[in-house]
Amino acid sequence: MSSEMYNNAKALYKTIGIDTDEVLKKLGNVSISMHCWQGDDVGGFESNEALSGGIQATGNYPGKASTPEELMSDIDKVLSLVPGKHRINLHASYAFYDGEKVSRDKLEPQHFDKWIEFAKERDLGLDINPTLFSHPLASDGLTLSHPDENIRRFWIEHCKAIRKIGAYIGEKLGKTCLNNIWIPDGYKENPADRLSPRARLKASLDEIFSVEYDKKYLVDSVESKVFGIGVESYTVGSHEFYMNYAAKNGCMCLLDNGHYHPTESVADKIPSMLLFSDKVALHVTRGVRWDSDHVVAFNDELQDIAREIVRCDALDRVLIGLDYFDASINRIAAWVIGMRNMQKALLAAMLVPHTQLAELQNKGDFTAMFALSEEYKNYPMSVVWDYFCEINGVPVREAWLDEVRKYEKEVLNERK
Repeated sequence: MSSEMYNNAKALYKTIGIDTDEVLKKLGNVSISMHCWQGDDVGGFESNEALSGGIQATGNYPGKASTPEELMSDIDKVLSLVPGKHRINLHASYAFYDGEKVSRDKLEPQHFDKWIEFAKERDLGLDINPTLFSHPLASDGLTLSHPDENIRRFWIEHCKAIRKIGAYIGEKLGKTCLNNIWIPDGYKENPADRLSPRARLKASLDEIFSVEYDKKYLVDSVESKVFGIGVESYTVGSHEFYMNYAAKNGCMCLLDNGHYHPTESVADKIPSMLLFSDKVALHVTRGVRWDSDHVVAFNDELQDIAREIVRCDALDRVLIGLDYFDASINRIAAWVIGMRNMQKALLAAMLVPHTQLAELQNKGDFTAMFALSEEYKNYPMSVVWDYFCEINGVPVREAWLDEVRKYEKEVLNERK
């Protein structure tokens, strides 16, 4: 694009008090955690165990990664098409075994050394999640809240192992690693006892978090869900449970915008959470009917989330990650679309004079507040976005799709 176009946009934004050069510096420092499981439909490297725990990847588009090397190659391709420096979000099931596989409760830091090497070479951060699904001991839909003490013990030890690994990752990379716990636990029909499963979950979490690690290297979060496939009537790890647990125990409450009732707004939750928490974690996705994990679109919900992060001056307090999986389209494209849309939403939010609009609200001038909010939507955000891509050496506008099609032809279509 021509520098003249950007300079014209820069001059226009300056009239409303926005310095686009400063905005792009800030945006360049925002690290988004890109979920590894989009590349292989949440399969992992552990086994061929069928997906369970309400996890379903629909579609059969060619080229799914089936080895660690293929997945890493795909991640490299995505990162070459997305501006900025980011993070990779791992599940425990993506460990490297190099020989005999070990049980999830016996995983050790060395099983993630190759991921650490991969991240270090690219100056990336790594986040991690214990994998409490797609396993024989999760086949009845219960893990940390299971009434069987032996099964519960297995999952407690798994979560403890992953926290140890997360601290190791953070120390090796010199970048804080987020460990996030999500469990599928719940019941298809209304339970006779709602309290006891939550009491067992609380006790399990208390033990898991009893080991303290340097927060410079490891931070923890817990993630709720309103319901899951097969557990429609009752979810043990509800939002209220985790919000209270996080507040009392000093960990983060992770908000996944696909894990709430369709009329609930995660954007509206963010300011309240920030008043009582140092940091908040997000999994950004797109819920469609009962599915919580469609590819992130540049829609109103995404823009609302980004606006609240920016309005609250919380770019350094909200840990943004993506979480979706779509096997019906090119998986590389799905990643790129979501990553770039998240960045575009943040950029759009940063190009609005929120202080001015807040002053109008406080004065009670809702006419001007509403009118200007609408007019600012027509400012040339896309020109600023194109320039951001250009200065970061990634394709501008839809040119990235040609790169994906070439990669599909030369790499993905050759996979068996």
